[in-house]
Amino acid sequence: MKIRKALPEDAMGVAKVQVDSWRTTYKGIVSEDFLRQLSYEKRKSVIEKAITEKITYVAEEDGEIIGFISGGKKRLEQYEGYDGELYAIYLLQQYQKRGIGKELVNMLAKDFLKMGFKGMIVLVLEENPSKYFYESLGGVRIGKEITMIGKQRLHSFVYGWKNLSVLL
Repeated sequence: MKIRKALPEDAMGVAKVQVDSWRTTYKGIVSEDFLRQLSYEKRKSVIEKAITEKITYVAEEDGEIIGFISGGKKRLEQYEGYDGELYAIYLLQQYQKRGIGKELVNMLAKDFLKMGFKGMIVLVLEENPSKYFYESLGGVRIGKEITMIGKQRLHSFVYGWKNLSVLL
C-alpha cells in the first residue's frame, strides 16, 4: 500500500472510491434514490477540481486507488481557533480498519502544519459510524450542523483538533 499526492489522472479512480464508499457507508442513512443516482462520471469532474485546488492524497494498492483524503482552509466561519478542514476521506469498505485512514489523516495534518495551520475540523454525519474513527484520533465534538444531501436534511457532528501535532 502506498500513499501519494493525487494527480489529475487519478480523478476517475478517486470518483469510484467516493461513489462506492458512499453506497456502503451511507446505506440506510442517505436516501436510496440519492445513492442510486450517484455516478462516477459526475463525481469525476468534481474530483478533478479538488485535486488541482485542494490538498488531496490517494492510497493505492497494486496500482489501484483504494482511498483518498482531501482538505484545505476551513469553510465555516464559526469554530474559531480551527483553520484547516478535512473535507473528505473515503476508503473502499474492504480496506477499512487497517490503519490506512490514520495514515491519510497524518499526511494531511503534516501539510496543514507546513501551511501554518494549527487546528482542523471535520463534519461527519451523526449516524455515520466513522465518527468513532475521528474520536479514536483525539477529535473532540465541538458542534453540530445541518447538512443537506439531495433533499435530505441530516445532522452532522463537527469534530475538531486544536493542535494538529497530535495527529502525527
